[in-house]
Amino acid sequence: MNSVLAAIMFVTKKYKSALTETGLLNAWILGILLWGPLGAAGWATCFMYLVFGSLVTKVKMAEKEAKGIAEGRGGQRGPENVWGSAATAAVCALMSQLSPWDSALFKLGFVASLATKLSDTCGSEIGKAYGKTTYLITTLESVPPGTEGAISVEGTLAGVVGSVLLGLCGLAANLIEPMGVWICVFAAFVGTNCESVIGAVFQNKYSWLQMRW
Repeated sequence: MNSVLAAIMFVTKKYKSALTETGLLNAWILGILLWGPLGAAGWATCFMYLVFGSLVTKVKMAEKEAKGIAEGRGGQRGPENVWGSAATAAVCALMSQLSPWDSALFKLGFVASLATKLSDTCGSEIGKAYGKTTYLITTLESVPPGTEGAISVEGTLAGVVGSVLLGLCGLAANLIEPMGVWICVFAAFVGTNCESVIGAVFQNKYSWLQMRW
């Protein structure tokens, strides 16, 4: 318990600017949920997602805000972001202990889900900051940066790098095997591109899809 409290205090002090007050409270709850079934390894892997995701969101923030394509609240994460990013990871973490099936599969799902979210964040934020030409994934027509369903070479490469980084974090934490890193990278690539297709086709048709997760 002392380790959990020390970790919570560290996050509160060092990364308060990355989370709103309610976001921080929900992050504590998430951290405790992860620490139970996966221990420090699961907590640290999710923590690295927060670190990398927050850093990449801040890239060229002023320019993105001027263009109206930056994340709201200066990039601070609220509870909707916490659970939108890590609900699947939390379920996989719990299932790794509660399920009668192989826990290694759920640990892989835990890391892969976070790798996919980091890939999406890196692809979106770097694409908006550095993408020279962005294309709508469904038609490949040129569209402004920040358009739902838009992709760019720069953003796609950044997404791959993000998924590799998170996969390596999972490997370093002994949650997955070396082959699992590549599975995470593949899952992230498929997942982020499927999300881009959904964004391009359905985002403007349904208001609930326009919530920023």
